[in-house]
Amino acid sequence: MVPLSARVAEDPVTKLADDPRAARGLAWIDKNAAWVTDQQIRLTEIPAPEFAEARRGAALKELFAASGLQIRVDRIGNVIGERAGSDAKSVILISAHLDTVFPPDTDVHVKRTGARIYAPGISDNGAGLAALVGLARALSESRVRTEKTIVLAGDVGEEGEGNLRGIRALVDAYGSRLTAIIALDGPSADHITTQAIASQRWEVTVTGPGGHSWSDFGVPNPITAISRGIVGFSSVSLPDDPRSTYNFGVLEGGTSVNSIPSRAVLKVDLRSEDERELARLEKSLRDAMQSGMNDELSATQSARDTLQISFRSLGTRPAGKLPDDSPLLATIRNVDRFLGNRSRLERSSTDANIPLSLGIPAVAIGGGGKGGGSHTLDEWYDPTGRELGLKRLFFTVVALATPER
Repeated sequence: MVPLSARVAEDPVTKLADDPRAARGLAWIDKNAAWVTDQQIRLTEIPAPEFAEARRGAALKELFAASGLQIRVDRIGNVIGERAGSDAKSVILISAHLDTVFPPDTDVHVKRTGARIYAPGISDNGAGLAALVGLARALSESRVRTEKTIVLAGDVGEEGEGNLRGIRALVDAYGSRLTAIIALDGPSADHITTQAIASQRWEVTVTGPGGHSWSDFGVPNPITAISRGIVGFSSVSLPDDPRSTYNFGVLEGGTSVNSIPSRAVLKVDLRSEDERELARLEKSLRDAMQSGMNDELSATQSARDTLQISFRSLGTRPAGKLPDDSPLLATIRNVDRFLGNRSRLERSSTDANIPLSLGIPAVAIGGGGKGGGSHTLDEWYDPTGRELGLKRLFFTVVALATPER
């Protein structure tokens, strides 16, 4: 890092670094990075599938309490810790989602191999939650007082079918008081997510008469109908710009290998940088699934049997973008320059989608360290570089909240 004497005196981040209160917070980070990793392991080993985050939330509540935050748990399970500023009408919100994509019976015990620790959810979002805990403690140790109120929240429902219900509730609760939101998601400190990717998640259900695989052969098969639809939709062309994606994530149906199923269910994720393109993908999905069902019916040997299809929305995430001249982005850029951290702007689907869609300044960043294998059983985290991510977060939050003299 460049010596302070070589920096511009008017640089607000440099001034903050010269503040002895900030120095105490940074010193705590340097001495306690291993403790933060221990808390990450503790939280990761508490299962937190969608709609069942309460146990992990209770552990986070204890850690918030130890940092002197004023704590409450809202009606949907968000764990909220407030650090009051002199201006109660201005709030900086830092969130990290509690939930994971893994089902309740997943083995989430952490295993170590060299510098890496492995467990489902260890990076997404164990790393974000650990950074939230580390920030709470560093703020407490610094004893810095700020003008704006700082709110830390472990929120529910970010993954899968949660439909961002946690951050939606937080934005509704704090409303016009929100001046900036930082979503902590994953480990990497080399990016700043400033653009929210729009997404839709759909459940497609096809039902039919069902029957015996031998005596009722020829009866239309809901699984086959959906499979035909999958093949048809997979031939839909996707533009390079705006970037768009789709994923067939779950296909369920049937009761046994020798029974024609009476029901099949498909869950689909559609994403795009442009909401108009997303609407086109939705129409293409509906058309392909209807066509797949019609093709299955045309191949049946029974004229009296039929199939029914239905579509159910599992969630919609709006798009949004942080302006390039946003003070929030400028602050993070200044902190990165001070710390010698190189970062790039990214687009993603995170808790930041909701505030960005409403015009509230928001970003998503990582909490520090390295990770990989997100959303797989081989997910891993390496705490090397954790201190950089925590200092980046501490500087950014304190600078945004404006220290009192």
